Amino acid sequence: MKQFAVVGNPIAHSRSPEIHVAFAKQTHIDLSYDRILAPLDGFETTIKDFFANRGDGLNITVPFKEEAFALCDVLTERAKAARAVNTLWMQNGQLHGDNTDGAGLVNAIHALSWSLNNRRILILGAGGATRGVVLPLASAGAKEIVIANRTVARAESLVDDLSAFIKNTELQTIALDQLTGHFDMIINATSASLSGEGITLPETLTFDHAYEMAYGKPSSFIDQAKERGVPTADGLGMLIGQAAEAFYVWNGLRPNLSTLHF
Repeated sequence: MKQFAVVGNPIAHSRSPEIHVAFAKQTHIDLSYDRILAPLDGFETTIKDFFANRGDGLNITVPFKEEAFALCDVLTERAKAARAVNTLWMQNGQLHGDNTDGAGLVNAIHALSWSLNNRRILILGAGGATRGVVLPLASAGAKEIVIANRTVARAESLVDDLSAFIKNTELQTIALDQLTGHFDMIINATSASLSGEGITLPETLTFDHAYEMAYGKPSSFIDQAKERGVPTADGLGMLIGQAAEAFYVWNGLRPNLSTLHF
């Protein structure tokens, strides 16, 4: 039996085990998939212990995606661009890393029939979650991507890292307390919804669609968008999409998402 798990902090809310077990049942692969709570100062030890015990693959969630990137011996191109990793496996004694978040997000947005082509997109947050999705959003045709963060220098560093990979999309940064203007879509990539903290969206900021990367918990971001009558979605579709991509990386099979319901 193959052994997989998702590592994060917090992790109890994760639906990844349910999703991967459904994939395994559909594709007739014998596997187990667990949740692992890693101490904030003990991520590397958690990873080494898992693979030392003959684990086959790990998904990585907040707040460890950038730390996972730093631990890898071999990286896919999309992981190199993101400088963040959400999918790990061991091959020939080397730790391999990939980032399937962006593919999951783009597929989820397309499934909602929201267009990305030639659109102006605002992303809240400049952590590992954002790093994983900027290049795929740009590749899907976004005209401009603005990254807002409390510390602007962190957003600027992210843009500097990604600029070599992105040619036809304008990348900008802004402070969270200076949000204004109109966007076709806002994506909340902060962990505010998981921690219970709210982000206040000012009246001077207008938008046509709102996507919350988190899922399964009340979201003040979603609530504020709904108060404005804006179409919203949470991150379950993205979770399923990135999971399907990770499942393919590990097992060489793509689940048929059209026949699965979560």
